[in-house]
Amino acid sequence: MADVRPLNSLRYELDRVGGFEPVLSPPYDVIDPAQRAELAARSPFNVVGVDLPEPAVPGGDRYENAAALLAQWQQAGALVRDEQPAFWILTQDYLTPDGDRRTRSGFLGAVKIEQYGAGTIRPHERTHAGPKEDRLRLTRATKTNLSPIFALYSDSTGAARATISAQTTAAPDGEQIDEDGTVNRLWRVADLEAQAALSAALGAAELLIADGHHRYETARIYADEIGGEGPHRFVLMDLVALEDPGLSVFPTHRLVSGLADDPQRANALRETIEACFEITELGSTAELPPNGLSADGRLQFGYLDSRHKRPLRLVLRDQKIADDALADFPPPYRMLDAAVLEALILKGPLGLSEDDISDLNRLGYSRNDDEALSLLESGEYDVAFFLSGAPIEQIQQIAAAGVKMPQKSTFFTPKVPTGLVFNPLA
Repeated sequence: MADVRPLNSLRYELDRVGGFEPVLSPPYDVIDPAQRAELAARSPFNVVGVDLPEPAVPGGDRYENAAALLAQWQQAGALVRDEQPAFWILTQDYLTPDGDRRTRSGFLGAVKIEQYGAGTIRPHERTHAGPKEDRLRLTRATKTNLSPIFALYSDSTGAARATISAQTTAAPDGEQIDEDGTVNRLWRVADLEAQAALSAALGAAELLIADGHHRYETARIYADEIGGEGPHRFVLMDLVALEDPGLSVFPTHRLVSGLADDPQRANALRETIEACFEITELGSTAELPPNGLSADGRLQFGYLDSRHKRPLRLVLRDQKIADDALADFPPPYRMLDAAVLEALILKGPLGLSEDDISDLNRLGYSRNDDEALSLLESGEYDVAFFLSGAPIEQIQQIAAAGVKMPQKSTFFTPKVPTGLVFNPLA
């Protein structure tokens, strides 16, 4: 059962900072140095200063600087602490990668930290040590959840969505349009009956982490470090119903380098593809991203290399090939395109180890078709595999089986901005 409670938020005083536009940022893990500099230049209070901190002086501790900035912003009145707890409804009107306009609706709250397991909270992707150490050091310094975890729950009766809809008839408390054109709107839910309705609607729910696995596992480590009970036993989440019509999940394509100078590995790749897949040449690169399974229900990939530049469709010859390669995994996992590609190709003829995959050694990702093509054209990568991604139902089945998907098996869009509200842990 999920213990979901309103937040005693730390939040921006929007009149003081000029609204959300100058102070919000994307999640820390999608920001490059140039974008960080641009965000920091927007306002001395932009959240990137604490969520992706830099040292105050050369050689200084960047985590201590994040904590100092957070305290300074409160002293300056840029951040205020709410005395009364509240949920915060977030709607995101966005354009999907395939050109549809949708609105995703959820709400921000404090969720009791639990061990992963049936009936409580489930992960769906693997994590790695590096990002967790960074987020843990930042949490220790700031004693605050700075960015929300994105999680899913089942709202089969529609009770939560009805409450959310009723609370969004008035003008929002804050609004922002991000660089992708997503319109983020935020409403404060102070009404006690509405708060109780949202908590009750999720009381029997199992939560599935869609984005933010590293942050959740960091929160769990931090809570155990502090010990006892208190606000540190809860973590900030944006909760969205699986039934929400605005929920979208898209694939992350895989790119591989290091083949141009390694003919032995390139030949091994060609031989494996010919043995495991039926190969069809496509009319154009626009046809590369597959749309789910083939017409007769088999896994398929789009394939392009930088040498021959012939767009191909690779259709798995027989599901038994994947079943044998992933014999230790449950059936839904053996039908996951990212897992099959990893087992048959990445760890097979390409010889990538778990460490190679974790450290992005000769491996890259792209969530955009055009970007993947551009990376091939530039010569940065030698081959690209275009995936179609996993439907929500398959993600649920894999999580329910207690198995974690390969990292970046899914791409939930849009991202939840950082800076909407913060969750103090002390």
